[in-house]
Order: sequence, then structure tokens, then C-alpha cells
Amino acid sequence: MIKWVAAIIGYSVFRFPGAILGFLVGRFVEFLAQGSVQIKTNSYAIRPEAFQLNLLALSALIIKADGKIERKELEFVRSFFIGQYGKAKADSIFKTFNTQIKNETQHLDQLTRVFVQQTPYETRLQILHFLFGIANADGRVSEIELTKLSEVASGMRLRLPDFESIKAMFIKNTDNAYKILEISPDADVDQIKTAYRKMVKKYHPDKLRGQDPAMIKGAEEKFREVQKAYEAIMDKKNS
Repeated sequence: MIKWVAAIIGYSVFRFPGAILGFLVGRFVEFLAQGSVQIKTNSYAIRPEAFQLNLLALSALIIKADGKIERKELEFVRSFFIGQYGKAKADSIFKTFNTQIKNETQHLDQLTRVFVQQTPYETRLQILHFLFGIANADGRVSEIELTKLSEVASGMRLRLPDFESIKAMFIKNTDNAYKILEISPDADVDQIKTAYRKMVKKYHPDKLRGQDPAMIKGAEEKFREVQKAYEAIMDKKNS
């Protein structure tokens, strides 16, 4: 029943092609309700198809983290895949994902291990940014979702300051700009400039040249956040 509701929703937004993808998203909803993440990967350099399927599997873990399947989070994932890969490719990714659920179950530690072994650190930072976007799709990142995201970051061997920096881009408070640059509020101008140069180097989209286009977009978003954080701090220093 869920798959047909999703098909109707997809039709109203995207007409016929969207109805097909809506049907597949419905299958994804049913998969989430079953409570397992199942996907097969190889032990060599990650192929684009394996990357996309593993990314979708991690998305499922975040969507299920708080025990609810939020439509806004599903729509975020669907829009992301359509926007990055086109409708036809997104259709194929969702279809393949659904046909893979009969394979051996892989849990969070297995999924993150694949990315640790087969993707560079910079790509894993973009993956975490994308997963935060899913959790924040309904307007807030819950404590349960934050715990799951922390587990993902740990599994992907991301440094705590990097986790806190990306977290600060989604969960706002008074010292967010400093957290994004990974410095303390009492940092002097030279320390701020040094931190800014370091973060620009870390998140510059050119670092991901040749990588999955979805991850390049994430780097561009974080690059802008770093620039905004730096400008906000310097404005305050100069006022």
C-alpha cells in the first residue's frame, strides 16, 4: 500500500517519471519498516554503483534512528539523488537497492568500514555532511539522531573536531562560527586566519576532483559555511 501512495505523490510532483521513482521510494519505505540494512559490496576500490548504494544504506540508518520514518527525510534523500544523478539514474539506484535486500545483512560498522577502506578522508567528511542534512530535513536534529551520527563519524574514523565543525553547521548556537573553524572563542586574529586557511584547504571542492559529484556539492556547501564563519568572526573582531 505504501508504495502506491508514494507513486501518487511522485506523480503529482514529477508526472509520470516521478511516479515511477515514487514507487521505488515506497519500496524504500517498506525496506525501512523491515528494520534491516542489507547491501553487498566488494573489497576493492569502490565503484560508483557501490558508493551510491552504500550511501543509500547509511541514509536508511539515519532515517530510522529515532524510530520514525519522516516524509521530509525521505524527500530529502530522493531529491538529493535526483538532483545529483538525474531521474533515470536515481530510478536505477533505488531499484538496485531494493533488489539487494536479500543479500547478507550489513550493519553500521560494516557500512562505515567500506568507506574507511575505499574512500579518502575528505569524501567521508562529505558523507557525514549529507547525513546531517537528512537528520535536519524536518527542521531539527534530535538527540537520538545526533547519537547515531556520532556513531557513523566514529565508524568512519573522523576526527572529533571535524564532527563538531559539521555539527555546528546544522545545530546553531552562539559560538558556532568558532566551532566551524575548529578554534576557541578567545583565538587571536593570527590564529583565526591560520584556522581559516586550514579549513579552506580541507574543504575546497578541488580536493574531491574526480570523486562522486554528490560529494563535490557537499564540499561546496561546507566551503561556503567556512567562509561565512570566518567573515562573521572577523566582523566581530573589527567592530
